[in-house]
Amino acid sequence: MQRVARIGLAILELAILSALILAARCANYQDVFVAGNIYFTDADCYARMTRARMCEKTPGLIVRHHDFENFPAGTTPHTTAPLDYLILALAILLKPFTTHALDVAGALISPLFALLGGWFLWWWSRRMKFRFGWVMLILYAISPILVHGAELGRPDHQSLLMLLVTIAICAGWRLRQDPTAGWSALSGIAWGLAIWISAYESLVLFLVTMAVSVLEDRKAIFANYRRIGWICFALIIAIALLIERRIPSMSIFRSNEIFKNWALTIGELAHVSPTNPIWLRWCGYLLLVAPILIWIRWRGRGLGAPPFDFAQGRLGGALPIYVLLIATYLLTIWQARWAYFFVLIFAIALPALLEPIKSRAAVWIAFILSIFPILGDWDARLWPNEAEFARRIEQRNESIQLRELAINLRSPETRPFLAPWWLSPAIAYWSGQPGVAGSSHESLEGIEQSARFFLGQDWQTARKILQDRRVAWVVAYDFERLARNSSAILGLELPQYPLCFVLDRTPAQAPPFLILSAQNGAGKLYRTVER
Repeated sequence: MQRVARIGLAILELAILSALILAARCANYQDVFVAGNIYFTDADCYARMTRARMCEKTPGLIVRHHDFENFPAGTTPHTTAPLDYLILALAILLKPFTTHALDVAGALISPLFALLGGWFLWWWSRRMKFRFGWVMLILYAISPILVHGAELGRPDHQSLLMLLVTIAICAGWRLRQDPTAGWSALSGIAWGLAIWISAYESLVLFLVTMAVSVLEDRKAIFANYRRIGWICFALIIAIALLIERRIPSMSIFRSNEIFKNWALTIGELAHVSPTNPIWLRWCGYLLLVAPILIWIRWRGRGLGAPPFDFAQGRLGGALPIYVLLIATYLLTIWQARWAYFFVLIFAIALPALLEPIKSRAAVWIAFILSIFPILGDWDARLWPNEAEFARRIEQRNESIQLRELAINLRSPETRPFLAPWWLSPAIAYWSGQPGVAGSSHESLEGIEQSARFFLGQDWQTARKILQDRRVAWVVAYDFERLARNSSAILGLELPQYPLCFVLDRTPAQAPPFLILSAQNGAGKLYRTVER
């Protein structure tokens, strides 16, 4: 009877956790499912879906080159094959239920990764016998930054990476307390797959973890029980290199002026000030007392313990978690894209940080009060004010109208287009045509050329750009936003009458080599001609 009760309780807990995770990550469904079609949340998502569609048309294809951006040169992307085929596999499962299986799979894939991550954390926390495991699970489920990383309509590698990093860190922590081949293998597999997905964030986290482990006990790194983990890790890295056949690019560290200007327009590359209130909206007020809790745990390891014998002290083998927490905090100050991993590690570390507090009631009261900033963020998201509500409606309508313009570009022939860089991946996906610009740093050359075209006043220079890029179509957009963005990228003053103003506001005065072919509330479509 007790066993049945335990199983029933476990099912109830999983049901509640699953509902919380999916409800939070699917809260934006009205922006994704619009007028019978599916719209993705970021420009990069459309690039990912273009890759998935290429794999659908040519099963077994490994996409190592993007012809659909930075045309005609294309790009060598940093994205890898596993997520392409996970989306395709989900699409195959969904085909009996929808005629838009690939799009639906792309919309659902990240919430499903988040759900798997939540289930793993629930199972792992029970293994670790945490008294406050549900503090971690609730924060994981509702933190706005974690929700954004795996929300509906965002088929981005960050969601898969967060799942793998979660498994890798938790397995490594458990391995210190339960040194078995099983945990070693799980840790090695998770780290190997994470580095395959992205040899940037995951590689940095892996190296930090290994450095701390070496400082603790360098002999334990190569202990017998860890051997299977290293074998699995090496095998996966070897398979990744064999399949991808390229070394990950470090082009994100380039330092030319155009890249710096472009990076300032990308939210994930922005700096996050330590005094920015967004930290509290991500983590809650417990973040403010986290340094004190870490100090308490540090002091509690025992005065007579050797300097690096943390695994035998009261830290319970958790030192790498705290080092990773501090490291990702500093990295988030540098680049906001690290916030996903900082908040994830903060959530994982919370049960151990709260362990010294004996009163369960005190902890839960403090936690509930601490998440008020998070709940405030959700209040603004679920019940937006009139201005925000109007902006969302306008964005949905604009997406529908841009899609209608893009459909005009469809052709069995290759007829490239030039459009604002942040719109180019979506137009490429909807039209099946390659674009001059793109949303990745690898297509920076095309981004620069499109900015010079729209900001230029010399028609001959604009015409040469079109000829050099073999452009057949030009998509004009709201000139104010386009001009501001282009001038920011190029580091130039905004001219009085740039070409984007002419194309948007006075199409009758457009250059003779551009013929207006279609227009709606979102933009205008021009066909290029030889004159």
